[in-house]
Amino acid sequence: MPVDQHLLLAFLVTTAIAMVTPGPDMLFILGCGMRGGPKAGLLATAGVATSEAIHVAVAAAGLAALFAAVPVAFTVVRVAGAAYLVYLGVQAIRNRKPLVERKSDRAYLSGLLTNLLNPKMVTFTIAFLPQFIDPARGHVWLQFAVLGAIMIVFEFLVDGTVGVLAGRVGGWVRREKNQRRIEVATGGIFIGLGIKLAADR
Repeated sequence: MPVDQHLLLAFLVTTAIAMVTPGPDMLFILGCGMRGGPKAGLLATAGVATSEAIHVAVAAAGLAALFAAVPVAFTVVRVAGAAYLVYLGVQAIRNRKPLVERKSDRAYLSGLLTNLLNPKMVTFTIAFLPQFIDPARGHVWLQFAVLGAIMIVFEFLVDGTVGVLAGRVGGWVRREKNQRRIEVATGGIFIGLGIKLAADR
């Protein structure tokens, strides 16, 4: 086992607690599921999970140090991510067709871009994962890979479940002819997340 067993146990407990605590990713996936159904919820989860894999690779390569060396890079990426979320929110409110009537792969792309354009996820990963890595055991890249894979599994188990359940609830609500309310509520969530990301320091 490349990862120390005691560190692995601590990582599992900490990650489980972090994943079940509602955050931006969970709210975003919930919104996608409500608008587009279970498939859209799963695709949004897959997009977020893909970006997490990229963040782990970035953390392992030490590229997050760029944000410390060039603070303006952090700000640029953060503002771009916030603007994209607000754009998604406005599009949801203005849209007249349910998401299920459009290409569902947009949910994957939106999940991918939303998480990639959140530089705090990179800095969180670079600060979080190394706490559970023992350089003395060697194969640091492999340790990062194992912990990253576990994070992605948790992502699908927790947020994927949220996305599917939200999709089923959204489907029931849509049958009650409340689609427009879902669009507006989801757009409000996206805009709120964008404003929060832009305001965070």
